[in-house]
Amino acid sequence: MFFKTLTGRILILSLLLFTAAIGAITLLHIRREHQNITNASRETAELMLAVIERSIASSMSVGNTRDVQTILETIGRDPHLSAVRIFHPDGRILKSSDPHEIGRRVNPHELAIFQRGSTHEVYTGPSGDVLGVIKPIWSESKCAPCHGRARKVIGILNVDFSLTAPQEQMYASSRFFGVSMLLMIGLLTIGVLLIFQRFVRHPLQQISDKMALVEAGDLSARLEPGYTDEVGQLMGSFNSMVDKLNQAQTDLQQCHYQQMERADRLASVGEMSAGIAHEIKNPLAAISGAITVLADDFPEDDPRREVVGKVLEQIARLDKAATDLLYFGKPGKPSFVWVDANDLLKKTLFFVAQHPEARNVHQFQELTRNLPPVWVDEKQLQQVFFNVIINAIQAMKNGGTLLIQTDLGRVDGKEVVRVVVGDSGPGIPPDDLERIFLPFYTTKTQGTGLGLAICRQLMEQQGGMIRVASRPGEGTRVTIELPVKEQREE
Repeated sequence: MFFKTLTGRILILSLLLFTAAIGAITLLHIRREHQNITNASRETAELMLAVIERSIASSMSVGNTRDVQTILETIGRDPHLSAVRIFHPDGRILKSSDPHEIGRRVNPHELAIFQRGSTHEVYTGPSGDVLGVIKPIWSESKCAPCHGRARKVIGILNVDFSLTAPQEQMYASSRFFGVSMLLMIGLLTIGVLLIFQRFVRHPLQQISDKMALVEAGDLSARLEPGYTDEVGQLMGSFNSMVDKLNQAQTDLQQCHYQQMERADRLASVGEMSAGIAHEIKNPLAAISGAITVLADDFPEDDPRREVVGKVLEQIARLDKAATDLLYFGKPGKPSFVWVDANDLLKKTLFFVAQHPEARNVHQFQELTRNLPPVWVDEKQLQQVFFNVIINAIQAMKNGGTLLIQTDLGRVDGKEVVRVVVGDSGPGIPPDDLERIFLPFYTTKTQGTGLGLAICRQLMEQQGGMIRVASRPGEGTRVTIELPVKEQREE
């Protein structure tokens, strides 16, 4: 609907603001004009009172009271005057331009003006608004023969000035003023609407259309700012945003293509590695067996036994490398069971203790009791623990402290069993830290660089996560997080 659009709201708001402003101005104009009319009428009435007073005083000084009545009747013919009269302080009309009201009571409004000590008041009479003006007539020395020597009010001269004609002129002027203002409101509203349509609505519609194209995937959509105002700046920002989106899409496509190529290469390498490892393991087993049989024929003190031992060590190293390649290329499917992480760590540490490099390392364990069991492949998880702990021990060539911690934590609102393996070794440089999980990447003189890559692969199969934090000179900490299932899966 029109009234729910931005244009409709601005139009309605403009009309309301213009109407309120013009209405307030019109009311102020009417009040000011009414005040001006009242002041002008009062000044005219006071001037007439002064003239009448002098005329009456001249006639009364010679005792000619009939001339007073004639003067009032003559002046009372003025169409702007409703009445001209003289009334006694008690309210009786003594003389009047209307002879029929002589002897009657004066209008309560005129009497109230006198009693309040005021000189004028506007009230509503039978024929409209009337300005009543009074002026007390005081006795003078020349009035002593008739009114005595005491100074007193011997009468009140009253003029009622009709405000009907001036008010009609004021209302006519106000109507003309109001109609003019309405026409001005209409012109201003149309002008505002046209300006808004030209400089706001039309550009916004263009932006909306182009955004729809971008949303549909067309990143070639661009806007042409016609002005340098805020809307023009918005169009420029839109173009800049689309340029960045286009660049980001290009970069993402290139990255995706590179990742696909890398994944394809890794898959090929994995298959090839698995095949090579399989072909190598069988001959190595045969060679190892044959050398062992040959070594049994040597006497105990034969120096060739030492050489045979070195050869068997290298064969064992090759066999482990082949095993890693085989496992990385074709990892086995996990067999899930409920496992206590603390018990599995203790078993793993028992086997680690047999490792020659573990003799100079002090173990410090902080195992949280009553941890909930985790739903994992026990053999795969033990392999992860073993690889991580062995890496920590090998990082401390001159001895150090091996830290083993377990606790219950929360990650993204879910409970996890957290295992931390820390060492007091030299730490890992930041550049190496970013690449330690890459396959075949290693800083050791011996090793395939598949240990941590296999660990991450196994953790992903368990639904867990492995993270490494390290600073040069401060050692390394490996954190393993295993999700806690709400219901046990049998």
